[in-house]
Amino acid sequence: MAGSLFGPVEMPASAWRQDDLREALKARNVPAVLRLIQRYGGASQARLATATGMGQGRVNEIINGHRRVIGLDVFERIADGLSMPDEARVLMGLAPASAAARGAFAGHAEIAQVFARQAEAEGDLRTLAANARELDLLAVRALGLIGLNDSLLRGPLAQRTDPVRVRVLLLDPDTPAASARAIEIGESCEAFAAGIRLSITRLAEFAGHPYVELQVAMYLDLPTWRMIRMDDTLYLSAFGKWAEGHRSGMYKLTAAANGVLHAGFLRHFEDIWQRSRLAQETT
Repeated sequence: MAGSLFGPVEMPASAWRQDDLREALKARNVPAVLRLIQRYGGASQARLATATGMGQGRVNEIINGHRRVIGLDVFERIADGLSMPDEARVLMGLAPASAAARGAFAGHAEIAQVFARQAEAEGDLRTLAANARELDLLAVRALGLIGLNDSLLRGPLAQRTDPVRVRVLLLDPDTPAASARAIEIGESCEAFAAGIRLSITRLAEFAGHPYVELQVAMYLDLPTWRMIRMDDTLYLSAFGKWAEGHRSGMYKLTAAANGVLHAGFLRHFEDIWQRSRLAQETT
């Protein structure tokens, strides 16, 4: 049921309940979503292009994995063009379209923005670091985030003229997980551990800052998640087997009533913090 030649694609309601389509939506796997829409709805690439306001060549590139969908506006355009029901929109991390559903699903559409890598969010991160009351950071070495003079967040924090509380979780350089991570990314264990120790030393320089209350703790587990929380906004990325966290995709999560992702990752941070060894405390 592709509907008319113009306007949104019309899909059988049963299609949106198919397990493979639901899994593709949850993974934000747009190529798979579009292929399954073609299968269940009979829509051609030309029809998908018309419905979503994208060129057929672009749709073809997305379906064949040659172009990534990153911008929230593009996700919204695809959802609108596919007449995506509210439940499907929520699975994809989008807000429901109807007012009634927005009330029913409040808190579930917490993914405010998706970035291909950290570099795309750096302007926002610097601005938040200059104004936030609280900053929590879960990293490995954090040299590029806060450990070095030209790192992303150090400048905005160093220039603060109002109070901010900062907690930094770094990987314990003496734990087996540090050696495992070094091997994963092809570094020597000694150089990798030295980078963590350098970051701890440089963070101690905030001790004399009149407005920055900073604590550093060291965790023992193999790094998986990388978090930057500033007040109610959380930026989430992951450590891959062969890649550093700043090269992974990044999700911007915002707090919402009854939300699960934002609240769950904050709980995860607090659990790691409680189980970690305090490296230093500066006020």
